[in-house]
Amino acid sequence: MSAKKETLGKTILIVVAVCLACSIVVSGSAVGLRSLQQTNAALDRQSNILAAAGLLGEAKTKQEIADIYEAKVEERFVDLETGAYVENPAKGTGKAYDMYGRVSKAADTSVAVDGSPAGFSRRAKVASVFHIKGESGNVERLVLPVHGSGLWDLMYGFLALDSDGKTIRELIYYQHKETPGLGGEIQNPDWQEQWDGKKLFENGDVAIEVRKGGTEGDQYAVDALSGATLTSNGVENTLQYWAGKDGYGTYLSKQSWKS
Repeated sequence: MSAKKETLGKTILIVVAVCLACSIVVSGSAVGLRSLQQTNAALDRQSNILAAAGLLGEAKTKQEIADIYEAKVEERFVDLETGAYVENPAKGTGKAYDMYGRVSKAADTSVAVDGSPAGFSRRAKVASVFHIKGESGNVERLVLPVHGSGLWDLMYGFLALDSDGKTIRELIYYQHKETPGLGGEIQNPDWQEQWDGKKLFENGDVAIEVRKGGTEGDQYAVDALSGATLTSNGVENTLQYWAGKDGYGTYLSKQSWKS
């Protein structure tokens, strides 16, 4: 009986030791990979911003992406209520500002979104905007983060405008859960090309539409995705919200990037 207890005790001790060793290895790997994950996330973000800026084609390597981003892109921060530039809310934290993170949910850094078809209940008070600079240093393009509900979940993208703040150049979606071949066609280059040159506003009002047929020659409309009505509606609702007074509308009307 004593021998059996001794054997059982050794077995338990070995199991505990193995579990402890495995937990140390897993924890160490997680810590070691965190920096790499953060680097890759930053690179992916930079790549999508450059794609919206029309500059990604100039980059062939990770270093070139980083170099072009550093030379051409300036991140600014906008109080969406006033449309004024503000200081980086994450200054001094050692972290990049994330308008979709905790700040979009906390009561002191976000506002409730009531009655909007955009599909989210709160948004950050301060939003990132990206100035794309030309050789002279003037802002040639604006890249604005946008998000809104699709068929299955929120869709995240970047809207690129000319320096007039009215003419669309790109609408790039980089994260979504839409159905491949249907709503997932928001990432189809042929559909994305339709946005180039479309007008966001008419007589000061948000005018852009996503509708079925009859959009050829219409500077305020893009063809809806075939078989993806809810996704198409989601894209339109997203732009209607973010270009409106509760989104970037006040900021765009000020055209502060020109001063």
